[in-house]
Amino acid sequence: MRYAIIGCGRISDLHAKAAVECQLEFVGFCDILKEKAIARRATIPECENVQIYTNYIEMIEEQKPELVCVTTDSGSHAEIAIECIKRSINVIIEKPIALSMSDAREIVRLANEMKVCVCSCHQNRFNKSVIAIREAVDNGKFGKLFHGSANIRWERDKSYYDLDSWRGTWAGDGGALMNQCIHDIDLLRWLMGNDVDEVFAYTDNLKHPYIEAEDLGLALVKFSNGAYGVIEGTTNIYPDDFEETLCIFGKYGRVRAGGQSVNTIEEWNFADESVHPEDIKKQTYENPPNVYGFGHSALYKDVCDAVTNHRKPYITAEDGMRAVEMILAIYKSAAEGRPIKLPLDNCATTDFEGRFD
Repeated sequence: MRYAIIGCGRISDLHAKAAVECQLEFVGFCDILKEKAIARRATIPECENVQIYTNYIEMIEEQKPELVCVTTDSGSHAEIAIECIKRSINVIIEKPIALSMSDAREIVRLANEMKVCVCSCHQNRFNKSVIAIREAVDNGKFGKLFHGSANIRWERDKSYYDLDSWRGTWAGDGGALMNQCIHDIDLLRWLMGNDVDEVFAYTDNLKHPYIEAEDLGLALVKFSNGAYGVIEGTTNIYPDDFEETLCIFGKYGRVRAGGQSVNTIEEWNFADESVHPEDIKKQTYENPPNVYGFGHSALYKDVCDAVTNHRKPYITAEDGMRAVEMILAIYKSAAEGRPIKLPLDNCATTDFEGRFD
């Protein structure tokens, strides 16, 4: 399968490695900064003769890849993905898939119209721990779901935001929730039933005056099935990353996942337990080197199979849109000081420019 990378920053390394594992045929590396594309190509020995581009349209029209990954700044994800989909190219889009509901909906619409595979890169859904929790939900082990929580307590200092000019901006990124916390927000919504009635939230910028967006978000979620959610996300934790924890509570069970990227089962307690909790912990234990986890390889394998067998990927464009919708609803609630009903109409991160000035 002919494959190309658009955007050769640090996260593209994980995509490139996953593509190598899937034995994809690299046909192009593209970045507006040529030196970044050259550096990424240099990490893959068999790609020394693969073409370098600074214009992605030129690359996809010349090389005609069957699959591309979009790993540029968040603010350009949607535009690039849409141009690829229009040309019947399958796409893996780094999170978030868009920064506005209109762009997210257009990606979903076009993916269905063009019948191409579009995957939102929420790789933590492939964690062994998350798969076990999802199976417990699907098998009814929790009984009625009562509430769940996602706690992302991390630290990001000025040196992080200085890496790229788009970081922490409303037009190019959003804040802690859209960048650092979106994976756990995706998992919480997905595991608790997907359909959301309303959201109420507070956001603030307490520690990072040099960015435009929030460094703290606190939200309450009311799901349509009667369950509730609690979201706490921040990049203000002294002196470094503290925890990333996902909890699910139901009538007959409770689960807590933690670790570097919610890849460790820390609590597994059910009324009807056929497997000992310690066995589940051992079976699902993973120890990734960083917060990105091990999910990219599994995600790529799934996408390749989806393309080959003409099916939707395990993680769809619709899934990516739901995660974006949840965060935009949080932003809107905090800005307007009221609960926000879902589905969310037109809303974008740029609607909140000047919020913390």
